[in-house]
Amino acid sequence: MKVLVTGASGFLGGHVAELLSRRGDHVRALVRKTSNRRHLEGLANVELFDGSVEQVDRVRDAVDGVDAIVHAAGLIKARNTDEFFAINVGGTANLVEAARGRPLKRFVFVSSLEACGPSADGDPVPADQENPVTAYGRSKLAAEKVVLSAKDDVPVVILRPGAIYGPRDGEIFEAFKAIKRGLLPLVAGGEAKGVWIYATDCAQACICAIDANVPSGRTYFVDDGCGPIAQREMLADAERALGTHAVLRKSLPVPLLMAVARGLEAFGRVANRPVMLTREKANMLLQHWVCSSEVTRRELGWEPTVPWSEGVGRAVKWYRENGWL
Repeated sequence: MKVLVTGASGFLGGHVAELLSRRGDHVRALVRKTSNRRHLEGLANVELFDGSVEQVDRVRDAVDGVDAIVHAAGLIKARNTDEFFAINVGGTANLVEAARGRPLKRFVFVSSLEACGPSADGDPVPADQENPVTAYGRSKLAAEKVVLSAKDDVPVVILRPGAIYGPRDGEIFEAFKAIKRGLLPLVAGGEAKGVWIYATDCAQACICAIDANVPSGRTYFVDDGCGPIAQREMLADAERALGTHAVLRKSLPVPLLMAVARGLEAFGRVANRPVMLTREKANMLLQHWVCSSEVTRRELGWEPTVPWSEGVGRAVKWYRENGWL
C-alpha cells in the first residue's frame, strides 16, 4: 500500500511513517525543503516529496497514485489566529479537495482533543462537544468540519488524541528540562487532570484507522486507556523517571502564570515568532482534558500498549540516549 503522510518530518507524522515503513508499506512523505529529513532518510520505503499543504499544486501531485492519506501536519503554535487557520484549515481543505474522486482506502485526519474543549467535571467529554478554548483548538474543529463535509466523497476518519508524548517530542520535553533544572512547573496546585498517549501508540491508531472497516465520517478519541492523571501526579512520575527531586516545588500562582504568558505574547509580537505559552494555553493548564478511547479500541481494533507510568520512563531514556537531557 502507498500512503501519503503529511507532517512526516515532525513528531507524530514521523512515527506514522516509521511504523508504515516497518510493515513494508510505501510512504510518500510531503515535506518542506527546510524540514529536518534525517529521521526519514534512515527509513526504508520512504519517498521524500517536496511541498507543503499550503501549495495546492504540490498537494494534488502528492495525492496522485496513493492508496491512503494520513494528514498529521499542522501548526501547534502560531503568531496569530489567521496563521493557525491558514495552515490547519486551509491546508486540510487543499488535501480534501485533492482527495475527492480518488480511489482512496482512507483519509485519516489527526485532529486534537482541543477541538472539543475541556471537561467541566473531569469526566470524558462527549464526542459531540464543540467548545474549543484556544485558537489552535478552534482551527482543528474548523478543519474537522472541512473533512466531514467530504465524507460522502472520501472515506474519512478523524482522530482526536489527548496529549501526545515520547521520542522526538519537543513540547512536553520542556517540562522534563525544567525538572532537571530543579523546578517543578506546577500550576494552581496541580489539580487539573489530563489524558496521555505515547507517540507510537498514537501512530498505530492512525494505521488502524486506515485498515479498519468503519463508516466514513467516524470520529475517535485516542488515549492510553488508563484514565486521567492529575498534573501533580504526572510531574511526580517525571521526577521519578529522571531520578531527581525538584528543589523549587511551590505551585505557580495563576496571576503570575498569566503575567508570564502575557509577556511571552508581547515578545512574540516584537520578534514576529510564535510562542507556545499564550494566555489561552496558560488557561488550559487550569482545566481538565479528559476523553475515553473505549469506542476507538472496539471499532478500530486498536489497543494502546504503553501506559503513562511506563511511557514516561521510555521518554526520559530516549532523551538521554539522544543527548536531549
